[in-house]
Amino acid sequence: MNKVVIVGAGQAAGWAVYTLRAEGYTGEIHVVSNESHVFYERPPLSKQVLSEEASVESLNLFSPAQIDDFSITWHKPDLAEHIDKQNRRVHLKSGKTLAYDKLLIATGSRARLPVATWGAFKRVHTLRDIADCQALSQQLKTAQRIAVIGGGWIGLEIAATARQQGKEVDIFEYGARLCARSVSPEVSAFLKTLHENAGTHIHLNATNIALNEKNDHSITLAQGELNPQNFDCVVVGAGAEMAKELALTADLAVKDGIIVNEYGQSSDPNIYAAGDVAIHPSLGYCIQSWANAQNQAIAAAKSMLGDLTAYQEIPWLWSDQYTCNIQILGTYQPEKTSKVVIRDTSETQKSFFYLDEHNRLINMIAVNEAKWVKLAKRWLGNATVLDPMQIEDVNFNLMKLK
Repeated sequence: MNKVVIVGAGQAAGWAVYTLRAEGYTGEIHVVSNESHVFYERPPLSKQVLSEEASVESLNLFSPAQIDDFSITWHKPDLAEHIDKQNRRVHLKSGKTLAYDKLLIATGSRARLPVATWGAFKRVHTLRDIADCQALSQQLKTAQRIAVIGGGWIGLEIAATARQQGKEVDIFEYGARLCARSVSPEVSAFLKTLHENAGTHIHLNATNIALNEKNDHSITLAQGELNPQNFDCVVVGAGAEMAKELALTADLAVKDGIIVNEYGQSSDPNIYAAGDVAIHPSLGYCIQSWANAQNQAIAAAKSMLGDLTAYQEIPWLWSDQYTCNIQILGTYQPEKTSKVVIRDTSETQKSFFYLDEHNRLINMIAVNEAKWVKLAKRWLGNATVLDPMQIEDVNFNLMKLK
């Protein structure tokens, strides 16, 4: 193998390049990026960078010297438009054609706008990349009343950041509870109380939302039969769309994202995918998390070199909101959950454990209890049978259950 092409330049792409070089690959690496800023992590965009507590530079995965050492041939800003599988070529918008021995698609995802015309409004924002973050941060300097459409993780994080800046914040969630796709009703209730106690107004079952831009560029938000409300700024956090177009044009197997095996290999043996755009091989759907992007890319890069490395890791993600660090291990599976055990350590520390009929852990959410997450990974990996009474008892040391 003498030439690798990587489409995308985010977390997954960065760790793929790092792994290829660390494993001794000396051939060509070409990276195609539609952004000028490359190899950076995104979680702080909705928190520390948005509030300007951290710089854009703090997002970088690697130093400039490290990136120079990778000896990458860059194609940025540019866009991959078509893959010729038969001849192993990637055609770029600029007119360039890149040959490859192995190709990695790490195009990630993009923010979803429920109504396409909202994108033309100057005070309507999404948050996906550095440019989005900088535009929203600038807007927050003068905006006083903020509407967040979407009560998922990104919406809640942005709401918390704006509220901590003293803004008046309203969250409009289409569903009956917050983060309903990824957590149980108990955790949704906890999140609702957390934000309401901070002074945020939450509107559930917020259907039929219409936005209109006024002459002064403020936004009027109408929800069903309720009176329209005026906002200085609207942030849309209504989920994400996987950037799978390149796979579609190449006639690769896709569903919500690109279908890959445990080695990151798509339906074409020379084309791999990793990160948000790649479907988790054992779960069957895309996982949008920092850890998934990094570790799936590492496994795919090793496999491209012939060291077949299976990726089947348990999903793990986190969210910082106000003074709470919320970590999620595993996936919400109500159909398999037999018991919900809540370990209520203090007003600021709480853990939720979801057990199957055999008292084995399925899923865990820890609030300011990070020490239990590593332990819970062992329980999940070993299918450990647990005693619900011990887990609930705050006087019992869970470390005894190693």
